[in-house]
Amino acid sequence: MEEILVAGGYPALFLFSFLAATIIPLGSEWLLTAMIIHGEPVVPVVATATTGNFLGACTTYLIGLYGGPFLIKKVLRVEEKSRQRAELFFARYGSWSLLLSWVPVIGDPLCLVAGIFRIPWISFSLLVITGKLARYATLAVVVRAALGSA
Repeated sequence: MEEILVAGGYPALFLFSFLAATIIPLGSEWLLTAMIIHGEPVVPVVATATTGNFLGACTTYLIGLYGGPFLIKKVLRVEEKSRQRAELFFARYGSWSLLLSWVPVIGDPLCLVAGIFRIPWISFSLLVITGKLARYATLAVVVRAALGSA
């Protein structure tokens, strides 16, 4: 299965990264790792994953901004408890908490809450891209280092 997805290359990585930034429980890190192990250049791999993941986060932000309770509860299936936890975290740390938008479990609700709270698009974008790029770049550096020592 991994070989099929690695053969799908950048479109597969983009799609998995996009979906991983929504409530759909997918991870994209394994595909990024596999592509680097298979010799793909690090910069385009990291750029593709970051772009897909950012656009997925933007989708969640827009649902928070315009989607209303139906989409939040029925489409994204965000539980009230998760949303409240994200709101409390957001209220405590403000927009800066979006640097953690890549963290499993809290990242997606943070993007949703940013939309609900109408955080300015530029602030949202800069913070989310920074966090997601840092995550993928760090993973790529670790994988390359492991390959160098193997």
